[in-house]
Order: sequence, then structure tokens, then C-alpha cells
Amino acid sequence: MAEAAVELLERAARRDAALEELRALRVALQAVPPAALRARLGEHHLGALFALLSANDREQVSACVSILERLLQALDPLYVIQNLREELQKGLCHPEDSVKILTIAQIGRIVEDPAAVTEILNSPELLRQIINCIGGERIAVAKEAIKSLSRIAQTQEGLEALFVSSLLSDLKNVMATSDIVRYRVYELIVEISAVSAESLNYCANSGLIPELIGELTGEDVLVRATCIEMVTSLAHTPQGRQYLAQQGVIDKISNIILGAESDPFSSFYLPGFVKFFGNLAVVDSPQQICERYPVFMEKVFEMAESQDPTMIGVAVDTLGILGSNVEGKQVLQKTRSRFQNLLSKIGHQAKNAPTELRLRCLDAISSLLYLPPEQQTEDLLRMTESWFTSLSSQPLELFRSISTQPFPDLHCGALRVFTAIANQPWAQKLMLHSPGFVEYVVDRSVEPDKASKDAKYELVKALVNSKTIAEIFGNQYYLRLRAYLQEGPYYVKAVSTTAVEGAE
Repeated sequence: MAEAAVELLERAARRDAALEELRALRVALQAVPPAALRARLGEHHLGALFALLSANDREQVSACVSILERLLQALDPLYVIQNLREELQKGLCHPEDSVKILTIAQIGRIVEDPAAVTEILNSPELLRQIINCIGGERIAVAKEAIKSLSRIAQTQEGLEALFVSSLLSDLKNVMATSDIVRYRVYELIVEISAVSAESLNYCANSGLIPELIGELTGEDVLVRATCIEMVTSLAHTPQGRQYLAQQGVIDKISNIILGAESDPFSSFYLPGFVKFFGNLAVVDSPQQICERYPVFMEKVFEMAESQDPTMIGVAVDTLGILGSNVEGKQVLQKTRSRFQNLLSKIGHQAKNAPTELRLRCLDAISSLLYLPPEQQTEDLLRMTESWFTSLSSQPLELFRSISTQPFPDLHCGALRVFTAIANQPWAQKLMLHSPGFVEYVVDRSVEPDKASKDAKYELVKALVNSKTIAEIFGNQYYLRLRAYLQEGPYYVKAVSTTAVEGAE
């Protein structure tokens, strides 16, 4: 360690460092390697710097936080928890958010360390302070606390510490702070439940998951709208889906959708409930979910056919999710003309709706039309071709016109549609026979920004990697596409200039 830094650190340890010296120490430490810091750093240095945090001088506190960040990062997490437990506890209660964030970042390091985490489990007071941080005003502090508690709960000892001790009462007490804090605790519980069936059992037996579900199926429409997002996250794991099914929650959600017709406030929660089923269908089985809960599909079609842009957006997103795999596509195909008519409306919205809805339509169309090479049977290729032609009288020209508009998001959205169909022979034939289309694909000058260049490159890659492209496009076009791919997305052709004598 540089001698100047040692001297400044010693002065800080004697608690008589002036603000200017703290600033100088902050700068000096940046040049000192971690190994040198560890070798010369004593417990008294750290204790004194933590003590300086109790000053009313904001600048001094800020300087100390920066110095401690540098010093603590150089130390082993086990050393930090064994020697600075009391300082960490005080840091979690500090009125300055910067001190709380510093402390909770150290807690984060400790809980990631298998040897150090047990020390925290033996410190109920420290755990209590972390729980209280969930109720903090600063979302950054609360998020770090949730992350640390979630990590602690990944062991049997951690689960017991949180749910089979007095800390459960602390968790419930902090929930009473406000609606926002209550939802933060639910977020933590859902995160813990996702780890394993055993974790979910602890959360369920604590009464917190039943409480969340009670709010979901209660009468407050705004609360429903918030809770459904967390229940949707819960349904992403097999144990979560099993629990929801066993408790009859999925049936209850279906019944609420059914009763939404007569509820004037259903627009608050209906989008979230429909998304729940869309996500459930993808992680489970689209066919089983749609057959068991026909109200879901009916509601999606109703929303898509409505005049309400919010409802149309949710329906389009859900159709995109549902049609992202082959089983979901086949479920949609069974509805025959109703879905074909809906595609025509989605194509119209992609061209004429406000920008945000147009983007959602383009993403859904990409998802619906994509077929992995190994699933390209004759029947499925016929289906995607018929869907594409249902979108518009001239669908290729529709997306071509969107891709030439001076809005990067729409431009990229249209390119993603072309990329989705690029490996399907019928689409390659359409592209080849559309005047100027292949020239447009290999023309780099029409891509104004990085996102557009990347999107065009993905389209070229999808075409070149297709087994049928050389045969359908012919050698000349195929070689041009391959050259584009080899040159990369940002290639710029060198332009040679000749110097002319006497020119300015």
C-alpha cells in the first residue's frame, strides 16, 4: 500500500481525519491492489471508519462510504461477518441510504459465501434488520434485502430461520407498513417458492402464499391486478402449478374471467388474468389448458375482436405466447375461420394502429409464423403460409412498407417477421418473386442504426442457414447473401479516393 494511504488510514483510525484527508484517502486507495490492502488493513481501521459514519456531516459520510466500499471488497466475506457484525447491524439502521446500500451489498457478498452465510443464520438480530430493510423507502435498499433473504432461504437452515422462528412475525409486521411493502414480501415469497417443492411448502405453511391467493380472489380489483402478476410467476415452476391446481386457484381465476362480463371494473384485472392463462398454456400444455378452460380462449378472441386498444394489445401478446410452440399453433388452427379473420385484423393493426400496438402485433406475428426446421412438416408449412396470406391482401409488401419507415422499432419489428419465415420454402419463393426484395435484403445503406443492422443480419443468417435457400434463390443471390453473412453486420465497403494535383 502506498505510504501516503497508510498514513491517511492511520489518521482516520484515530478519528481525527479531516474531510480533506478522507477525500485524499479515497483517491489514494484507488491505486492500491486488493492484496496490499488485505496485508495492511486492521480491524481498528474499519471500526474507526464505521464510527465516522455517525457524523452529521453528509460529505464526511459520503467519503467514508466510498472508502469502506473499497476496503471491504478487499476482505473475505467470512472475515467481514465475524469481525464487523455490530457495525453491519448499525449500518442497516443508518438514516443515510448510501450507508444502508453499502451494508446490504456486504450482506449480499456474505450470503453468497457458503462459509460465511451460516454466521448470518446465527445472527437473528441482523436477519431482523435485513427484513426491516424491505420496508425502506428506497427501492434499491428493499431490492437488495429481498435478494439477500432469497439467497439465505436456499438452504434448509435458512428456510427454518425465516419461517420457523420469531422472524416470521417480523416478516408479517413489515408487511403491515404499506400495500407496496406487502407486495415486496409477496415477491420475496414467490422467489423463494420457485427454488424447490420444499421451499414452497415452507412458504405455504407460513400462511403467506394463502394470504396472497386470498387477495387475488378477493373483491378489490386493483389488488387483484397486482397479485395476478406474482401468481403468474408462481405458475412458472412445476411445484407452483401443482400447488395452484390443488388449491383450486386456476379454477377460481377461470371463474373470475367468466364473471367479468358483468363486472364494470373488469378492465383493471382482466388483462393480467388472461396473461396468466397464456403463460400457463406455454409452460404446461396449450391443448390441455385450452380444452379445460375454454373461457380463456373465448376471452382472448373477444378481446382481440374488440375496439379497445388496451384489450387488443393484451390479446395479441397472449396469442403470440400461445402460438410460440407447435402445439399452441395447432390449438389456434382448430378455431379455423375465426382465427384466420383475426389474423386479418392483426395485419390491419400492424399497419394502422398507434406505434406501441403495431410493435406488439409485429412481435406476435413473428412468434406465430416461426417454425423450427425440424418441425416443418407439409401440414404445418401449409398452415403458416395460409396464416401469412390471411394477414393482408399483399402481406410481403405490407411488412416491406413497414420496414422502410423511419422508425427504428417498427423497422426492426418488420425485419423480425421476415426472419421468422425466412427458413420456410414458401416464404423464400415469395421473397424471390417480389421485385427488388433480395436487393433490399443485401443493401446495407438502408439500415441507419446498430439495432437495424443487427436485425438485418439475423434475417440474412436465417436465409443462408436454410437448407432450401441455394436451390430456391439460385447461386448468384445465395453467394451474395453468404458474402453479407461473412462480412458481418457492420461491414462498410472501403471507398478509394484519388488525389488530384492542385485540388483543395
